Amino acid sequence: MKAFEYVTAQSIDGALAALAEKPDQSRVKAGGIDLLDEMKERLIAPERVVHIRGVSELQGLTEGADGSVRLGALLTLAEIGASDVVMKKYPALAEAATDAATPAIRNVATLGGNLCQRPRCWYLRRGISCYKSGGSTCPAASGENQYHAILGGGPCFIVHPSDPAVALMALDAQVEIRGPRGERTVPIAAFYVLPSERLDSETVLESGEMVSAVTIPAESLGGPQRYDKAMQRGAWDFALVSLAALRRRDGEIRLVLGGVAPRPWRVTRSVEEDVEAADLAADDIATIAERALYDARPLAKNAYKVELASTVLRRGIEFLTRASS
Repeated sequence: MKAFEYVTAQSIDGALAALAEKPDQSRVKAGGIDLLDEMKERLIAPERVVHIRGVSELQGLTEGADGSVRLGALLTLAEIGASDVVMKKYPALAEAATDAATPAIRNVATLGGNLCQRPRCWYLRRGISCYKSGGSTCPAASGENQYHAILGGGPCFIVHPSDPAVALMALDAQVEIRGPRGERTVPIAAFYVLPSERLDSETVLESGEMVSAVTIPAESLGGPQRYDKAMQRGAWDFALVSLAALRRRDGEIRLVLGGVAPRPWRVTRSVEEDVEAADLAADDIATIAERALYDARPLAKNAYKVELASTVLRRGIEFLTRASS
């Protein structure tokens, strides 16, 4: 690694001040799981690393009077997965957090860091010139693309690796962001950007900004929820395809796919409405799952993801149909 300055922040304001001195050459470190990988792989070479693990304002879980839940950015995935509150109110998120990575990583990795992790595309990670590293091509488009996007891709075909992000998208979560211009809150659906919108980042975060918390609204309470993850290995792997499926307490359905697009991919609202409308037979469910993937555009080596996503969707829709009958 290139030598860097290590600053330990004691407060959010202290962390923001340290970042503001070198906004384009500083990085935030909490668990540091992906940050250290990026530095060792020479994807980044920050001059300053700001350690925030001890910042109390970024920790903890609080419940609102309306039933909403606010999760501090420093909560670990293990804490989220084991939380009685999360398991009771938002089981899809508890399952997603528990399915992520390994037990050792879950005990260190934080929610904020997990949501902001970089894609695992092997061309990017091995230093091969590509759009994400400032190049002018996507070698995966015609190369080794077994694990790349079938939806929302182009000109880059990364997939976002976070499991909790998929569940949080289905839960209509809000992401709180702190930065040099103050605080702002964005829906998680707007937090992630496609490569066609921005190539230098996967999120709307700007220089000097960081995630401070995630809030899940009470409206996402009340109905059946699940997180389903298909992996190449039986455990401790990134998703080939995943699905967060839930019915909100107002009856609305949410279906969000992971592992298939550069960001968590919510199916069209018309598909969700079809699932809401009736007690569905097996043929109906198969037809709805097929329609949800109408826009899929697989690459040469990842067409299997279309069938796998269809299978995961059918399972999720069947679960919601049974749970509501």
